[in-house]
This record gives sequence, structure tokens and C-alpha cells, in this order.
Amino acid sequence: MNLRRNALLSVEILAAHPLRTALSVLGIVMGIAAVILMVSLGRGAEKRIVERIRALGTNLIVVSAGQTRLIAGRKRLVATVTTLVPADAAAIARECPSVVVASPSTGKKMAIHWENSTASSNVAGMSPDGLQVRNIAVAAGRAFDPEECRGRRRVAILGPTVVRNLFGDADPIGQSIRIEHVLFETIGVAAPKGMDPNGADQDDVVIVPLETAMRRLLNVPYIQTIYAQAADGDLSGRAEEEIRALLRIRHRLGERADDFTIDNQAGLLAAERETAHSLGLLVGSVAGISLLAGGVGILAVMLMSVRERTQEIGLRRALGARRRDIRNQFLLEAVALCGAGGALGILAGIAAALILARFTQWDAVLSWRAALAAASFSVGLGIVFGLYPAHQAARLAPIAALRAE
Repeated sequence: MNLRRNALLSVEILAAHPLRTALSVLGIVMGIAAVILMVSLGRGAEKRIVERIRALGTNLIVVSAGQTRLIAGRKRLVATVTTLVPADAAAIARECPSVVVASPSTGKKMAIHWENSTASSNVAGMSPDGLQVRNIAVAAGRAFDPEECRGRRRVAILGPTVVRNLFGDADPIGQSIRIEHVLFETIGVAAPKGMDPNGADQDDVVIVPLETAMRRLLNVPYIQTIYAQAADGDLSGRAEEEIRALLRIRHRLGERADDFTIDNQAGLLAAERETAHSLGLLVGSVAGISLLAGGVGILAVMLMSVRERTQEIGLRRALGARRRDIRNQFLLEAVALCGAGGALGILAGIAAALILARFTQWDAVLSWRAALAAASFSVGLGIVFGLYPAHQAARLAPIAALRAE
């Protein structure tokens, strides 16, 4: 009996038992759908994390005053350090060949007032270069210029969250706000950036010129952060080494530990991707276990089918069917079951991922490579779990099979 006739006969036999066929396929469908869905959600989470990190800036290196520690999942300064100053940023830009620009920044959470509205928001003092390094775009109005920064002008750019909390639907451009007790003119509204990798709202910020923040609001000569931009993503590691060496010399640290912390965006991206990849493998493995359980179901159904069709096997052998024909028959049935389950599982997984992405805030990135791998795996399961029943069927002696009840 040729392969084509075996395949047609397998389809006819499976169609003759629709309920059993559907139940045996269901495990494969659920397993494949789970793999597709979990991989899609994992890739979506990875994409969102990478986008949040890149939204912080391009080829960004962040130098923070003092040593930071992870507290409640966020990096926090363990103590106030006053050794980082604006001149350090100028020295980094001047003396570190791998750095294109370095911008100082400082800030604090303060009360913001407009008419009868009050909100507590982060106030960040930056230079115009800092807006560029941090990829902060102005959606309405304008940004402040270097002259306003040097002149300590009281102008402010508001984040979308601050605008919503203070002004509602009113136009903030040209309005006067008070930061603590200092009057500022609103000259711009920043484009939305969303959450940062630590879950903090990047839009809940009021950006003012650095000199204005240092002298009129905080009255300090030091800064909290320097944002440096590497000339190229591949040079981020070298730029970090250059910055560390320069600051140690400028701060005269000698044998003492660093009084600053450097975070490299490239390293952070690599770490986040590795974490997301590991999580995706873990979740995919769990989904794969359900797929294996479906394969065991196929094995049980095929063994049951062999027992039920013992006389059929004996009759076919008596009429001249070879052991190879019997083995191929049952193997094709197992592969057909798993193949159908794989196709339906792919469709179900894609549909579930699209529905979740449509009606929830979860991101889902479909992976056709994962779908193809899952489909191939399902066919492989059919072969693996169909071999033993097929072998058992082929071993039946014709006389014994015909006598079986």
C-alpha cells in the first residue's frame, strides 16, 4: 500500500471517530497556543523594556553622585554627596574622546502651584544639551536656550502629567506657575515619554534651566547627575572607563572607593534583554510541558486504537499488507493528529495574542519563528509518540489478530 493511500485511509479513520479525534487533538492545540501566546507576550515585554531604556537617551551613560543601591526595586542614593559639580561635566566633554556631549543635571521633588491647583512633581534642572542627550522633545511651545540658562531665567517646560494635574484642558503655554515660592513662566510642554525601566513616570517633571534650579530653587553648588552621550554604542564601555578614570583624578580619590556611580545604557540593555530572554525561556518551557502532556494523550489514544482495531490489522495482514504498511498507517494517524493540533494551535495562539494586545495594555509581538518551531515540534511529537503504537500494531501476528475479540 503506497503512502498516499495510507494517508487517505488515516484521514477516513480519524474522521470516523470525531469526538475521540477532537479530544486527542485538544491537548496539542492548547500546548501550541500556550507556546505562541507566551513567546509573543515575552517578546512584547522585552520590546517595551528596550523602548523605555532607549527613551532615556541615545548611547547614554549616567553618572550619579554617590553610591546607589536597589531599594524596593529602584536605585536610590544611600547618602547625599556634594563632590559632583558642573565643572565635572565640562571636563568629561572636553577630555573623554569617546564622549560626544556631557550635560549636568540636578533636581528634587517640589510643590507646583497654578491658581488653585497644586501638584507635587519632580523639578529637574538641565542645560539645553541635556534635553538633547535625554531625547526630550518639546511637543508645544519651545525649549529654553543657553542664554536663558546662563541668565538664570525663570522659565519652565512641563511634562504631560504635570499639565494634566495642574491645568486639565487649559493651555499652559504662557501661564505663570510657582515652584515652591518662586514664580516661573511656562514656555513649553514636553512630548510624552511614559514610564522608565524602574516604573517611574517620566512625564511627571518640570524642567528648568540648570543654573536657575541650582541658585534660585535649591541654593546648592553641586549636582546630582551627569548625562553623557557616547560617540557610538560600541564605545559605551570605553567611554565609561574614561569617565571613571577622569572623575577619580578630579575628586582626588586615591585608594578610596568611587564617590559616584556610573550606569551604562548598553550594559543595562544587555542585562534587561538577558533577563527577558531567560524569562521567555522559562515561560516557554512551562508551556512546552503542556505540549508534552498533549503528546502523551496522543500516545494513549493511539494505543487504544491499536487494541480496538486488532482484527482489522489481522485482516489486512492476511490480505497481504506488510508490517511496514501497518506501521506507516498508525504512524501517519499520529502525525495527522499532531499536525492538525499544531495548525489549530498556531491559529488559536495568534488569535489569543492579538486579542490580549487589543483589549489590554500588554504588548504582544508575534514570532513566526516560534510558530514554525512549535508546528515542527508538534509533528515531531506525532512521530515520537506514534512510533510505539505503530510498532506494536506492526508486530501483531495475522492469526492471533484475527482470533482476538
